[in-house]
Amino acid sequence: MELSAAWHTLSTGLVPAAALGLAAPRSSVAGPPEDYDLQVAIEVLQRYDLHSVVEEWFLEVLQTDLQANIAPEFWNCIAQYENTAEEPQCSLLLLDAFCLLKCRLDPYLHSMDLLEKWTKAGLLLGTGSQGLQEKVYTMFRAILFFSTTKNFQEMIQQFYSRSFKIYMRQWKRSEDKANEGENSMSDTEQESEVEEGDPGGGGLQCAGCNCKKAQCWCPTAMEQFQQLNDILRRLNLLERVSADAVTNILHRMIEERMEWRCRGEYERSFLNEFQEWIEKVIGWLSRVFLQGGAATHPNPEANSTLKRWRCHVQRFFYRLYASMRIEELFSIIRDFPESKPAVDDLKYCLERTNQRQQLLSSLKGALEMRLLHPGVNTSDIITLYISAIKALRELDPSMVILEVACEPIRKYLRTREDTVRQIVAGLTGDAEGSGDLANELSKADPVTLENGQESDDDVSQPEDWVPDPVDADPGKSSSKRRSSDIISLLVSIYGSKDLFINEYRTLLADRLLHQFNYSAEREIRNVELLKLRFGEAQMHYCEVMLKDMADSRRINTNIRDEEQKLPEEERPPFSLVAVILSSEFWPPLKEEKLELPEQIKEAMEAYSKKYEKLKAMRTLNWKHHLGLVKLDVELADRTLSLSVSPVHAAIILHFQSKSTWTLDELSEVLKVPVTSLRRKMTLWLQQGVLREEPPGTFTVIEEEQKDRAEKVVLIDSDEEGDSAMASQADQKEEELQLFWTYIQAMLTNLESLSLERIHSMLKIFVMTGPMVTEIDIQELQGFLQKKVRDQQLIYSGGVYRLPKSCN
Repeated sequence: MELSAAWHTLSTGLVPAAALGLAAPRSSVAGPPEDYDLQVAIEVLQRYDLHSVVEEWFLEVLQTDLQANIAPEFWNCIAQYENTAEEPQCSLLLLDAFCLLKCRLDPYLHSMDLLEKWTKAGLLLGTGSQGLQEKVYTMFRAILFFSTTKNFQEMIQQFYSRSFKIYMRQWKRSEDKANEGENSMSDTEQESEVEEGDPGGGGLQCAGCNCKKAQCWCPTAMEQFQQLNDILRRLNLLERVSADAVTNILHRMIEERMEWRCRGEYERSFLNEFQEWIEKVIGWLSRVFLQGGAATHPNPEANSTLKRWRCHVQRFFYRLYASMRIEELFSIIRDFPESKPAVDDLKYCLERTNQRQQLLSSLKGALEMRLLHPGVNTSDIITLYISAIKALRELDPSMVILEVACEPIRKYLRTREDTVRQIVAGLTGDAEGSGDLANELSKADPVTLENGQESDDDVSQPEDWVPDPVDADPGKSSSKRRSSDIISLLVSIYGSKDLFINEYRTLLADRLLHQFNYSAEREIRNVELLKLRFGEAQMHYCEVMLKDMADSRRINTNIRDEEQKLPEEERPPFSLVAVILSSEFWPPLKEEKLELPEQIKEAMEAYSKKYEKLKAMRTLNWKHHLGLVKLDVELADRTLSLSVSPVHAAIILHFQSKSTWTLDELSEVLKVPVTSLRRKMTLWLQQGVLREEPPGTFTVIEEEQKDRAEKVVLIDSDEEGDSAMASQADQKEEELQLFWTYIQAMLTNLESLSLERIHSMLKIFVMTGPMVTEIDIQELQGFLQKKVRDQQLIYSGGVYRLPKSCN
């Protein structure tokens, strides 16, 4: 009887009577047993060694009641949401459902606390490693919220979204009050809180709850918000129920705010502004996860939860902000240095997220799609590459991102024929928008482009050494990568500085030969600056070219002085000024045949004799087709003063002796091909000096025919700004022929050689000095394959040999 009575007391005291299948006690009957009575009952069970089953029994009853009664009742209450359209009513239904749930679970929670106390006092034995409290809360989550309906998720999402909007609005209102001082808001200020309204004023809406001001339920909504959080916190269901909704709300709000505030804005930093905004968001999170909000002293567990959410929000912001800036990186690079704040923000975020690979793949794709295609000028590609060097150096001082992401630019530039020319023109300030390169060349402490800078041991202090990121190429020197500047990176596109030196020689020669005034101050400055970069030995040929210009001026002055001393009748009929070049040091000049009139050849021979007197053991080899002729063309009714090429001058001089010439006759006299001569004739046709009637026959127009219809003459674009230098294709063909001579000799002596062996021998014996550019192994392979197709070589078994007919 004692055991039965004790068990009855304990069972009816720990769980509701309905859970045991008993009728609810009448109010006239004594209430539930007191805690003392329950403790006496547990002591009785302990004497019979039955105290070990109490916890297991309690959990089984709780599980059965949850599954059979509590959970169905709760979800039936939630189901009423389907028939409710008004948001305030939905929120009230949600709160009522959780209040009912709490009411049903409160007796179990009270009993759980008692059992925990008895276990600590040694009156009960626990079951397993998990505590009773953990088992009970796990059962709540597993049975009540193992899977939730879509309607329930929408209710929770709507509930927390509304509370977030109201909270942020209240915060903004309190901040505005603080800025305005202690004064209360006027009617005008209150109206400024309203976001929407109609002309009549009856439709004014509250910005927090989106209801008419007269029906605003913001205070009620925040009160319900606090009540629901308290219930969920008591049932230990807060994160299980609200975590997904809170996460979605925060993510959506951050995304919307970022799109609104940051997209396309690169000239200011947004990190501090967003950190302040995130602190406001954390204030709302403290309302969710801390009992009584942030003003109370939270317990360690709640504090840990809030810290975890703070980290989550900040991490999500950094990741999202970095992703947005990575998408815009091409535009950020294009606008650098104005976009430096955006680069600094991205650098800060990348240090806290693992998005380097995302950046590399995204930037590579953007470059290939927007930049590396035939529609973009080479100069524009180089300009953006220079901006990329500057921006990505700020982003990643190790230069690894620049090295990896911009490799497609470097490969593409190698395929453009005018890349070297554009870079050299930029260095010398001749290209449009070339200020960056010209300024870089003028730096006081340039990076010398000498070989042998591959060591990482050059760090001034061992403690200054910083390891490269994991995605760095281990085959490349860290110190060289970090110390590279814009010019060294551009030169390294081809792996050889000889290409740039030769291109500069060609550019310098062209400029010097087109000036005709011996003024070379600017070129002297550029050569001195390039000597700091490339070394004095490499620029020796350029120094000789500049010296030739100075010597030419001096020699011409001496010869002119000698001519002035002669009697009037012995002086030459016209002034001849020569630019005298040291043939071994200048790039190859363009070769064209031209037979000059006798009086000009006589003047040149006289000049040569005077030069030979000044410079013993030297003579002049005239380039008849190069130069500038200043002449006056006297016609019956007009005189034209023009500066033309020697070919144009020779053409018009022949019309002194004969007023009509056919194209074939002129070609025979001048030794110029007919096709080339026809192009040259267009200048005189355009000037109105000659006319072509009939086709192929040219006649002088002595008197200008004003009533004659004007005839449009098209001038070949090649005639404008014609270069005096041989083209790159001509020079390359000449150099390859030099290589071919050596290759034939090698194969004659050694019979057969592999591609690598031929290349290495050419490097040793041929590729020396600035007069010969290097040939890389791919270029050599293409050249040898062409010889195989022309049947001048045989390729088999991986080696090349000469055909037997050649041997």
